[in-house]
Amino acid sequence: MVKIRLKRLGAHKNPFYRIVVADSRYPRNGRFIEEVGYYDPMKTPADIKLDMEKVEKWLKNGAQPTETVRALINKANGSK
Repeated sequence: MVKIRLKRLGAHKNPFYRIVVADSRYPRNGRFIEEVGYYDPMKTPADIKLDMEKVEKWLKNGAQPTETVRALINKANGSK
């Protein structure tokens, strides 16, 4: 199953996430298919950058977003 999920980067207590499309069997920070954006929760307000064309393409192809990514997608759509 293909998922759209977060890949954690950054230092200890200073998280930075990339939003990636990956097979659900791969580890969280392991191999992925495509990067579709990033999320920086340390900025005020949090910085969310998504390539909505890529996200919509993957959703139409059956990729399932995690709950957190679904909330970020909704937040990114609402801010436009």
